[in-house]
Amino acid sequence: MKTEKKQYVVFRLADEEYGADIIKVTVIERMMYITRVPKTPEYIKGVINLRGDIIPVMDLRARLGLTEKEEDDETRIIIFDINNVSFGAIVDSVSEVLQLEETKVESTAGIIKDKTKDFIYGVAKAESKLFTLLNLEKLISDLVPEMS
Repeated sequence: MKTEKKQYVVFRLADEEYGADIIKVTVIERMMYITRVPKTPEYIKGVINLRGDIIPVMDLRARLGLTEKEEDDETRIIIFDINNVSFGAIVDSVSEVLQLEETKVESTAGIIKDKTKDFIYGVAKAESKLFTLLNLEKLISDLVPEMS
């Protein structure tokens, strides 16, 4: 029996590594000017103009309840496309693309009890490292009501 493999883009937030399905990534950009939009949730930093498209950008640290960090040369904006909805996520750095068998992904049900549990799809094991896989649809569900 053949196990299905998926590719994940792996990125860093604070001292942890996270992953997201690479199929949902359209581009990874260096940090750029973000225009603040009034009356948006605190974790929404604003919007960027990316080659003529206006894309909302969230601070993934704020969304996951992590402490704020000043941007540096490693800071990136990962642009995701979820069901034809594009959004950017600010991450500390992007480290690699990994191909994983689905059997290497463990559920976090019952482990995580706070509000961020919905944002986590599972934990993956690759070589000697563990990283948290994000549920991108849930990350933006309160911004796009039809996704909740």
